[in-house]
Amino acid sequence: MALGLAGCSPVAVLNGLTADTGYVQHPALPYANGPHHALDLYQPLGRTEPVPIVVFFYGGSWRSGERAEYRFAAAALAQQGLLVIVPDYRLYPEVTYPAFLQDAARAVAWTFQNAAHYGGDPGQIYVMGHSAGAYIAAMLAYDPRWLAAESQTPERLAGFIGLAGPYAFLPIEDPEVQPIFHWPETRLCCVILRQIGF
Repeated sequence: MALGLAGCSPVAVLNGLTADTGYVQHPALPYANGPHHALDLYQPLGRTEPVPIVVFFYGGSWRSGERAEYRFAAAALAQQGLLVIVPDYRLYPEVTYPAFLQDAARAVAWTFQNAAHYGGDPGQIYVMGHSAGAYIAAMLAYDPRWLAAESQTPERLAGFIGLAGPYAFLPIEDPEVQPIFHWPETRLCCVILRQIGF
């Protein structure tokens, strides 16, 4: 097995070692129109009461990533009794800020409307993310504009969980990230992050 995994990426190795027990996966559920507007839902088995929900946004510098790469993380959470949703969102260069935040807000709105059908508790929805995904989750939790566009509010969220997120990356000095946020033409993200205390 070690030889077979030697040429794989770390994510592929983790996914390859992930057990398929304790949950059922509902892949490629559309939350909006378009090829990057689908999510994978991981439903824990053996639960009789509604369970807490985690909407997990992956990282990749807003340039790369896809929901299937994070099966290992979603499965681990689902095996602990959580309903887990991993949405895709549009990436650069297809889009720039704020399109990925708008996509994420649509995915959370879909969760509010549909998660109960899969045994989730809409009163216990947590947004979680890693790296760029943690930034996305933080913006949904702390900047009401994004969920308001989907007729929702951050107050409906049970919490925010950020893993290694870029919360204080302003001014944007990374030349790979500057065009994603229209830097220096717009400094709106600077103003918003300062207003919410980052």
